[in-house]
Amino acid sequence: MIRLFVGLSVSEVIRNRLAALSGGIPGARWIAPKNMHITLKFIGDIENGLADDIDIALQAVRTNPMELNLNGVGVFGKKHGGRLIWVGVQSNDALLRLYGKVEVALNNIGIARENRKFLPHVTIARLRNASAARVEAFVAEHAAFTAGPFGVSEITLFSSYLATSGAVYRAEATYSLKRNI
Repeated sequence: MIRLFVGLSVSEVIRNRLAALSGGIPGARWIAPKNMHITLKFIGDIENGLADDIDIALQAVRTNPMELNLNGVGVFGKKHGGRLIWVGVQSNDALLRLYGKVEVALNNIGIARENRKFLPHVTIARLRNASAARVEAFVAEHAAFTAGPFGVSEITLFSSYLATSGAVYRAEATYSLKRNI
């Protein structure tokens, strides 16, 4: 079994800006800059044989490269201080089209579509027993955060596994976003 997801890498300059936000919340486990990304599709645990089908499906995804901007900070799971802190991706039609194409390509090989609305973001911290007041203050302090633009010219198929230090991500394959003809 292998755990997979499809994502977009974030430039080193942007990762460093995001890492500069780290701190000030006891109970937060800040994401290492090398692990910062935008998830397009969490696939989950699969049998290795399905990985070849996923690879072929993602090779067929075609769209134009794009530029993205990050905008704002928020939290998922508000109960007890939240589950994670994220930085949002500014609304972008090209990104929504790419997301749709990835969903269709993977659905065509039997991977279920996501039921939740796509909310593109970069996770910057995972929370465990964090003070709700501290999290709210952090979000308020950084609500106007912006970064970018940064270019996106490929999607990446990542594997992940849990280590004692947290999740470890590895790029298994990259797929160029070829211009439409």
